Amino acid sequence: MNAVERLDAAVEKVLRRKGEPPRIGVVLGSGLGAFADGFPADNEIAYTDIPGFPPVAVKGHAGRLLTGRFGDRRIAVLQGRAHFYEGHSMADVVFPVRTLCRMGIEVLVLTNAAGGIKPGFSPGDLMIIRDHINLMGDNPLKGDDAAPLGPRFPDMSAAYDPALRHLATRILEEMGGAVHEGVYAAMSGPSYETPAEIRMLAGMGADAVGMSTVPETLAARHMGVRVAGISCITNLAAGIGDQALSHEEVAATAALASERFRGLLTKMLKRIPLEPPVRT
Repeated sequence: MNAVERLDAAVEKVLRRKGEPPRIGVVLGSGLGAFADGFPADNEIAYTDIPGFPPVAVKGHAGRLLTGRFGDRRIAVLQGRAHFYEGHSMADVVFPVRTLCRMGIEVLVLTNAAGGIKPGFSPGDLMIIRDHINLMGDNPLKGDDAAPLGPRFPDMSAAYDPALRHLATRILEEMGGAVHEGVYAAMSGPSYETPAEIRMLAGMGADAVGMSTVPETLAARHMGVRVAGISCITNLAAGIGDQALSHEEVAATAALASERFRGLLTKMLKRIPLEPPVRT
């Protein structure tokens, strides 16, 4: 079974439950899954029940696909993600996002927990991703040319859609409090970065660092889907803060920021501009 056939099998499994395809997709990162608690889902399916979906084992990632309606648009939510550091191939890491793209989403909103590098960041801040630096040592587009899915050499000069970034920052301004936009650096993990690595990343122009998101952005842009990215700054990166880093701290801080995160995401999903539906 080739890549397209695998995707079509996953799409058929999901849409068999609820035939109306989503127009917006969301990926919930570490500690941010609580958004799904208030999501008006009319369908829920475990990743383990979708062919091709990799297992999710990291604490704080539920491993469920939810679909539901926000006003006049249908939304699909991936509650948790598989990570490259778990031993999955890049192709498997991005398979769930590719499935949503194959279903026909127009916009993908990616979220993550990240370490803050930029001076002035505080745990709990939200950063709208302006651009990224891929230091994971791999790329999900590597290998055979998946021509039916997208171009061999996709342009990444505007990986994170400027209009969506503007919308997100405008919503944060309306909500009050800190408004940040910056560059996200992706490392392979699972170890946290050393102080020397953080100094290197700062010198390269990175404002935050994490272990996800970039592969999904590459896969979605390859398939022509617009991308928005939101990082929850859950800790200060090594050498900046004086506290030992832990996944428990990441999850706890993300939970404290969940109300502001939920407010931003809810408003975004209702206001993202979409193309008029095609009438047949």
